Amino acid sequence: MKQITKHVALVAAAGAMLGFAGPGGASEPAPGSLDWTRCTGSGLDPRQQCATLAVPMDYSDPDSPEIRIAVSRIPGEKPSARRGALLLIPGGPGGDSLGDPSGKGQKLPQKVRDAYDLIGFAPRGMAPSTSVDCKLDPADISMTKRLPWPAPDGSVDGNMATARRTAEACARNGGELIRHISTANEARDLDRLRAALGEKKISAWGVSYGTYVGAVYGQLFPHRTDRIVLDSNNNPDHTRVTRNWLAAFETGVEDNFPEFAKWASRPGNPHRVARTPAEVRSGFLRLAARLDRDPLPWPGANPPLLDGNALRQTMLSSLYDPDDYPVLAEAVRAARKDTVPPAPEAPPEPVLQNVAAVGVGTVCNDVEWPGSAAAYQKDVDESRAAYPLTAGMPRGPMVCAAWPYKPKEPAVRITDRGPSNILLVQNERDVATPLAGALKLRQALGDRAVMVTVNSTGHDAYLANGNACGDATVSRFLATGERPHRDRYCDQGPFSVR
Repeated sequence: MKQITKHVALVAAAGAMLGFAGPGGASEPAPGSLDWTRCTGSGLDPRQQCATLAVPMDYSDPDSPEIRIAVSRIPGEKPSARRGALLLIPGGPGGDSLGDPSGKGQKLPQKVRDAYDLIGFAPRGMAPSTSVDCKLDPADISMTKRLPWPAPDGSVDGNMATARRTAEACARNGGELIRHISTANEARDLDRLRAALGEKKISAWGVSYGTYVGAVYGQLFPHRTDRIVLDSNNNPDHTRVTRNWLAAFETGVEDNFPEFAKWASRPGNPHRVARTPAEVRSGFLRLAARLDRDPLPWPGANPPLLDGNALRQTMLSSLYDPDDYPVLAEAVRAARKDTVPPAPEAPPEPVLQNVAAVGVGTVCNDVEWPGSAAAYQKDVDESRAAYPLTAGMPRGPMVCAAWPYKPKEPAVRITDRGPSNILLVQNERDVATPLAGALKLRQALGDRAVMVTVNSTGHDAYLANGNACGDATVSRFLATGERPHRDRYCDQGPFSVR
């Protein structure tokens, strides 16, 4: 999940209710109107246009008040080649793709940009759509609070206290909308957007959490899908959803830390921290344990201490992209000398508050979490013993352990029923969405999907941390509809069958 450590993100989904399209089909929603105007903001392609779409807050209530979804587009560049619209589904929950038509959308090959209108959006709850804010204590929006890093002795008592504070603040300040933020509702909003765009079918490129949104959309509205690319994929288990994704960090870190360790022990590397990969690992564990006992003041950071969990969080964030390895290496080198690196740059507090509220609403409304501290403590103890790098965090209690509301509907179960028009692309070493989870989604989709596994390291495969073979495969599918006939392994060179 890209946003999950670069800001935060975890997720889940839910199924059909009455009065709107679900797996069994239903009437076409009345198209909303889109009044396209010039976008405001800096750094945008002058061709990008913006609009807002009205959707129901509560799809189960015919009298539900409307909320607004902010939408952006760059029209296809060759009208004679136009195929339709390509939704750019962001990661998160807590991300948006409003700037993506001007940003990563322009990395798409010309044939794809010719054929598709590139469509971005801010999901429900995310500003400038109708937004939510829990008004959390600033200390509770830090990454070491939003992810359940346990105390140095492994206790989850502090995590449970944070969960209660956060849940109470969201119930008090989040308004009615926070109860209706979910993956299934985001998928329904996207189908309203499809209709408003005048498209009978829609194509999509979903990344990280966006792969789950895309899978849920394809389950609820299978015959309204055209060409679907799911990039950096999550385990779709509808009984656990985000709990599985959080737990996957155990595997993700173990898949990726060896790559950092090889880099950080390479002779001639100016950021070198040890002579061998084994020494990088053992040294990191010793340093984290030392900082658990004796944290260093860290002015400007939130919280203002470089403790063991702050170092572990730096590790987790840095493993998303090999280009960020120097951030972790320099944190290790500084802490060994009892100094600290520069405090990480954070977005403005209102942005963090909004991201946190959307993340909380999605994660907790998609699936119910246990409320017993004892159950989490047992899992955390086991995790700490088996996966020392992540110190038990992946099995800890998030805010949902104290969430006062039950999910309004069951999570959507992803199945093999639907058209065979999905291409999964997945890096072999991905800290946030590990290959093991992607294989679960591949299994659930059955003959609907083909998966290309890319011999690469980092989160986000297509046009980011993947390789030329994987990029060419996805580009060909979007431009022509041609998919590999079966699952493939993409080394740097031509396809090889595994």
